[in-house]
Amino acid sequence: MNQQLLAKTFVELADNLVADFDLIDFLRLLTDRCVGMLGASAAGVLLADRDGELRVMAASDEQARLLELFQLQNDEGPCLECYRSGAPVIVPDLTREVDRWPRFVTAAHRGGFGAVQALPMRLRDEVVGALNLFHAAPGPFDPVGTLIAQALADVATISLLQQRSTQRSTVLNEQLQNALNSRVLIEQAKGKLAERRGVDMEQAFTALRGYARAHNRRLSDVARAFIDDSDPLPGLLA
Repeated sequence: MNQQLLAKTFVELADNLVADFDLIDFLRLLTDRCVGMLGASAAGVLLADRDGELRVMAASDEQARLLELFQLQNDEGPCLECYRSGAPVIVPDLTREVDRWPRFVTAAHRGGFGAVQALPMRLRDEVVGALNLFHAAPGPFDPVGTLIAQALADVATISLLQQRSTQRSTVLNEQLQNALNSRVLIEQAKGKLAERRGVDMEQAFTALRGYARAHNRRLSDVARAFIDDSDPLPGLLA
């Protein structure tokens, strides 16, 4: 195994805090390196969407992608079991699992695969998907290779969750900033309206809010229009 490439892969999978983060490219890197370094014939990644439904997100080749889709369409296979249980599903010889996954085993053999390793992409109790390694020939797996594959899946999972957390944080920060900006506008509009109508600040706020509700408009939009005189807002000064 190329130790330098392995180290580089861990760094690349951990480096997700970039402005142009590309999820598909990130996951394709994971599948390609598993094939290139760990001796798998093909690899694929299934990730759960917001509703908990698994989606094929990356595959090292078309045959692996089709086999992943087959599992989802037929609700059968080691990758689904791995995701649902949160535990690895190691199958060194698919011929022994015909009773367990009859349709999947047939499809896998048709695609040229005789063994599979399905490894959970999880962090503590949160399972986000599964990394699936397909092998052409049946036979025992290298324990070290399996440990490395799981480590790669773990690093990728941490990066994915970090990226999601960053995106959520960015959205929340934007929402907070927008709320603060709106608050400033409303305070300015309250002061201007209170002076124009000769009322106190609370009465001015009530008038602004009442106008916004009566005309089905956002309070911040009414405040902005009143401050810059971009809209006559008939009746507000009455």
